[in-house]
Amino acid sequence: MPLAVHILSLSVFALGTSEFMLTGLLQPISRDLDVTIPQAGLLVSAFAVGMVVGAPVLAAATLRLPRRTTLVALLAVFGLGQVAGALAPTYSLLFATRVVSALACAGFWAVGAAVAISLVPTSARARAMGIMVGGLSVANIVGVPAGAYLGQHAGWRSAFWAVAVMAAIGVVGVLLCVPHTRPATGADRPRLKREVGIYTDGQVWLAVATIALQAAATFALFAYLAPLLTDVSGLEEGWIPTVLALFGVGALVGTTVGGRIADGRLFPTMLLGTGATALVLALLALLAHSPVAAVGLSMLLGLTAFTCAPALNARMFEVAGAAPTLAGATATSSFNIGNTAGPWLGGQVIDAGWGYPAVAWTAAAVAALATGVVLWARALHHRDRGGPGSTVVAGVSPQREPTPTPGRGKVSDHPG
Repeated sequence: MPLAVHILSLSVFALGTSEFMLTGLLQPISRDLDVTIPQAGLLVSAFAVGMVVGAPVLAAATLRLPRRTTLVALLAVFGLGQVAGALAPTYSLLFATRVVSALACAGFWAVGAAVAISLVPTSARARAMGIMVGGLSVANIVGVPAGAYLGQHAGWRSAFWAVAVMAAIGVVGVLLCVPHTRPATGADRPRLKREVGIYTDGQVWLAVATIALQAAATFALFAYLAPLLTDVSGLEEGWIPTVLALFGVGALVGTTVGGRIADGRLFPTMLLGTGATALVLALLALLAHSPVAAVGLSMLLGLTAFTCAPALNARMFEVAGAAPTLAGATATSSFNIGNTAGPWLGGQVIDAGWGYPAVAWTAAAVAALATGVVLWARALHHRDRGGPGSTVVAGVSPQREPTPTPGRGKVSDHPG
């Protein structure tokens, strides 16, 4: 495996840490900038909004640009966004820096995936994507808890400075290790006019809805996990990094298991993940006052939420196989639509005075709705193929020729 792929994974570690570390920093940010916890939670949504917009736009805008130059520019903008966030004197400016950083993050995901795949033979594409996306899993286990620890002991701004340093290391690594590559030209060049045709397929929109609902259910609770654990479960703030690390371990295990069982069993895996997530969230709502139960269920939430993530990615590539450029970007946007809506919805519940357990109940209802959408999509899938006994190879859409996708084999756990 080329060293450049590992450098991309290191960069993704920085991106993922920045995206999710705010979960452990809500309380210090709230106190320092004199805003409510729900307002601080919207900073998680701000990053997700930038990802929603940035993924398809930058995927299209950078098709003809030199890849290494694009990666360096996007990573530099991301790093400067972290510096601006560390220096931000007001909530509004911090919010703006989150959106800008997210735009750069989304662009890096889109271009970085293309570069990783271009550097290896077809038989090694899944492994290359697994290594690159593995940076996100490590971010959940190490980066996010470390950010929370820094925030508690050196101020929340120190976490932004740390991510900025990691971004700078990534820039140097890309310059030294990523070869000068250009996107495909001629007949192999992606054509957006052809690819946007996927949006006339109802199954694409059902896949979008499933991904968005599952992400919203997960992050409606995850965004406010720290205050739930301290205010309801009675844990000390010092326990928050440990619990976040346990969530990350659960996510890594879920991604690994889901990636192994998803091929050929997309719908069962999606139903397992969404249904189990709804159950875990409901149990968390019931048992939130027990510290032991809350900690254990937090880890289980990472496990169940990410078990279906590989299948969700693969399903998008299956129904949008004729549009390899926009399939990944659409999946990225779908995940981050949920990442945006979830914290907002949780904040509305808190502002209504219903309490943190009510956020878990609301998230459980959203996960149950995701399960319903999966059942709907499965029914249409079997109807279009003449019954439940028919089979479809992952990566092949109805009435389309088989299309190679980076989701074969071990499917990536998060599109970015």
